[in-house]
Amino acid sequence: MGKKEGKKSRCRLWRVVAAIAVLLLAGAAAFWLTLPRVSWLRKGNPRETVMMRLHNEQARQKGWRTQRLWELVPLSRISPSLVQAVLIAEDDKFFAHEGFDWESLRRALDANIKRGRVLRGGSTITQQLAKNLFLSPRQSIWRKLREAAIAFKLEHALSKKRILELYLNLADWGRGAYGAEAAAHRYFQVPAAELRLSQSVRLASVLPNPHRFKVATDDNERMNRKRRLIAQRMLQRHWISQEAYDQALQEMGL
Repeated sequence: MGKKEGKKSRCRLWRVVAAIAVLLLAGAAAFWLTLPRVSWLRKGNPRETVMMRLHNEQARQKGWRTQRLWELVPLSRISPSLVQAVLIAEDDKFFAHEGFDWESLRRALDANIKRGRVLRGGSTITQQLAKNLFLSPRQSIWRKLREAAIAFKLEHALSKKRILELYLNLADWGRGAYGAEAAAHRYFQVPAAELRLSQSVRLASVLPNPHRFKVATDDNERMNRKRRLIAQRMLQRHWISQEAYDQALQEMGL
């Protein structure tokens, strides 16, 4: 091949590379533009979430009558014990990461590969909030990409405190109860601000799957082990006293 032919070949290669790069950039831009706006959540509250609508539709199709219980409250009106228990149970590194816990994702991937199916998601609180607000629970690469992108936007638009507040107000706790205030009333007949440590641990232990695990009735070894571990980690971090820890375990029958 002569110099002229070689030069033409390199030019063609660079044109192909440039075309691919342009297509990728255009695709990324189109993908980003399809994502929902999140900046309004700094001060505004959603009237409903995609997850709520989906559950309503599923109940309607099955002929079930469900009463949605939902009341948004500021973080200051949620018991610190529930906030701490949920952080331990769902996202231990929430205040340290920027929406993604790469170590948890790696462990989840290893577990899924080992079992040959999706057992764990490794999702952070920010990712779960993104899913609850805007996405369906259907497992797919496309949905996970959108979840990751929305989580990125949430982390850059909102404070950590606001993300946590929204998550605790929108989390599904089963039996039509959404958010900490509704769950506290539904299961323990008290406002979220008055939840006891044992009650907070019970609520945190069923996340993120309150339809499989029940707050008040599941007392199997798996759930008891999880509850004990949540309380132990709270004690180790000096979030609770030894006396409070012992009292909570006694109230949970552990």
